Amino acid sequence: MTCVALIPAAGSGSRLAGPQPKQYASLAGRPMLWHAVAAVCRPPVETVFVVLAPGDTGYRSCDWSVFAGKIAPLYCGGETRRDSVYNGLVAAMTAVNADDWVLVHDAARPCLPAADLERLYAECRHDEIGGILALPVAETVKRAGKDEAGAQRVAGTEDRAQLWLAQTPQMFRAALLAEALGKAKSSITDEASAIEQMGLRPRLVAGSHENFKVTYIEDLAIAESILARRAA
Repeated sequence: MTCVALIPAAGSGSRLAGPQPKQYASLAGRPMLWHAVAAVCRPPVETVFVVLAPGDTGYRSCDWSVFAGKIAPLYCGGETRRDSVYNGLVAAMTAVNADDWVLVHDAARPCLPAADLERLYAECRHDEIGGILALPVAETVKRAGKDEAGAQRVAGTEDRAQLWLAQTPQMFRAALLAEALGKAKSSITDEASAIEQMGLRPRLVAGSHENFKVTYIEDLAIAESILARRAA
C-alpha cells in the first residue's frame, strides 16, 4: 500500500497579520509551507499533494526543486479546510488507491519531528481506522460561561485526564477519508472529526510540543528557533 501526504494550503491565515497568506510567511529563509512539505516528504510518504486556492500565485514563485518528483500542487482549494481536503483528495484519486494511507498535515505546522511521523505510521499502519498525533492536556481546563453582566466566569472544570490536543498529520485510508469528508459538515476543523461522525474512533498517538501550529506573529520566532537548532 502507498502512503501519501496532503497539505491544505488554500487559506489566508488572517490571525497572522502579514502582506501574504500565512503559508508563504518567511521562516528560516523559506516559506513556511516549504518546511511543512519537508517535514512529511520523507519515508514512508511517497508523494505530497499541496492543495492551493485556484487563484494562488505564491506557489510558483517558490523553489520546490529539492522535492522534484515528490510534490504535486492541486489548484482546487475550497472555502473551508474540509472543502480543501475533500477537493484535494478527489483530485488525487487518479494516483491514489482506495486502501492507500493519506496523511493530512497542516501547512502551519513546519516543525513536525521526523520521529513523530515515524511513530504515527508505525502505530497506525495496521489499525482498522487510522489515527492522529495528539498531546495529552497538561494544564487545568476551565469551561466558561457568562454572568448576567456578560462577563466570562468559570462554569466548571473539565477532567483533563480525558482530554487531548489534536495535531497533524492525521492518518486515514483514502476511501474512508473521502467518504467521511463527503458526509461531514464544512464546519469541522480536522479530519478526525469527520471520521468520528461516522461512529468510528481514531487512534491517539502521542506527539510532541515542537509540532505546534503557527498561529500568531510571535510563533514565527519560536518556529525559527526550533529549525535553527535542528540545522546546527
